[in-house]
Amino acid sequence: MTKVTKVTVENVNIPGQTQQVDAMKYEAMKNALLEVLPTAQPGLTAKEIHEQLLPLLPQDIWPNGEKAGWWYKLVQLDLEAKGMVFRDEKSKPMRWWQTE
Repeated sequence: MTKVTKVTVENVNIPGQTQQVDAMKYEAMKNALLEVLPTAQPGLTAKEIHEQLLPLLPQDIWPNGEKAGWWYKLVQLDLEAKGMVFRDEKSKPMRWWQTE
């Protein structure tokens, strides 16, 4: 039986809360997310991010994008908590971009 390597993630909405998740899936989603997120405003909406992410995701991990939405949100919240991604809550709909 193969042991799954885990990584600790945070949640910007719940400071101090962490959880352990599959490191391979986390890194694959993080790489795709950082590839699509611009480095300047106005950023992208959640819908735009999700649409651009799907073609970049490994099909062996997320066949047909299955459960990709959950992983996208998990990684996005973690990167926000780590200060790597910024959320503009005042825009309608909200927008995200990478911090520099």
